[in-house]
Amino acid sequence: MPDRLARLASEVFAPAVLVAALMLVVGWHAGDEPGVSRWWGLPGAVFAAGIPLVYVLRNVRRGRLTNHHIPEREDRRKPLLFGLASVAVGLLALIVLGAPRDVIALLAAGGTGLLIFTVVTHWWKMSIHAGVAAGTVTTLVALYGPVALIGVPFALLACWARIRLSAHTPAQVVAGALVGALIAGTVFPLAR
Repeated sequence: MPDRLARLASEVFAPAVLVAALMLVVGWHAGDEPGVSRWWGLPGAVFAAGIPLVYVLRNVRRGRLTNHHIPEREDRRKPLLFGLASVAVGLLALIVLGAPRDVIALLAAGGTGLLIFTVVTHWWKMSIHAGVAAGTVTTLVALYGPVALIGVPFALLACWARIRLSAHTPAQVVAGALVGALIAGTVFPLAR
């Protein structure tokens, strides 16, 4: 039962899932301002999660990657660089199109996170699941205040799952979570 729960949590709280959901939530929140569409998060989700996930799944199907979680550290660099390029293109496109500041800020924070994880991945396999889970909660707290701390148990579940499945060591999960929370807690508010 614990392994089944850990596998389920790893899928439900996978980085692409959380990033896409968070982009939609931030876009919807930005729509609280008069005259701003609530759907600005959708193109952000496409560039930050959809396009990179398609790239990864395509490489899994071709046998170049073991699975969509990319368990081998050596295999992570190209997908992370591809994701970084997709976020950069999306960020530029949304700036040109006049997207709301919160959506731009979230893409900037996501790009910063991808850059840091890409650099660290050269030497060490920090948990991206943990980073995105912690960053998601931190971003939601910045938007909605302390009530969003209700997400902390879900982030902890995502972190536990990665350790339970032996996908990461506790140190890799803690480091990933700290980096994700730090980026979301600094870059996102500063770019807003």
